[in-house]
Amino acid sequence: MFKEFREFAMRGSVLDMAVGIILGGAFGAIVASLVNDVLMPPIGLLLGHVDFSKLSVALSDTVTLNYGKFINTIITFLIVAFCLFLIIRAMNRMHKKAEAPAAAPTTKACPYCATEIPIKAVRCPHCTSELKV
Repeated sequence: MFKEFREFAMRGSVLDMAVGIILGGAFGAIVASLVNDVLMPPIGLLLGHVDFSKLSVALSDTVTLNYGKFINTIITFLIVAFCLFLIIRAMNRMHKKAEAPAAAPTTKACPYCATEIPIKAVRCPHCTSELKV
């Protein structure tokens, strides 16, 4: 059973997924810091010294509705989604360039004997039929 688990865990797709998850977590922390520490302070300053992370509504003595943290989370999500969009867009462009366009055909089938003949032929060399242009 351990051998089967080791084979499963060492597959390329599982390792790629693990690396992606780890890098995604690190990227999420970077984006969260970008939003909370770099973007939101100037936005709060422009809006009159507002600290979005502290915006809340008191529902009772102990319960608060922290909508400022929610705003920060939405901005973080939008940045992550935009970064992923740019990465996927770049990957799609690379795949389109890699695919070579199909070459133009150089032969056609004779309508009388069904053999392959050059496109510019006006008479079939096999059955000697005159071809319509």
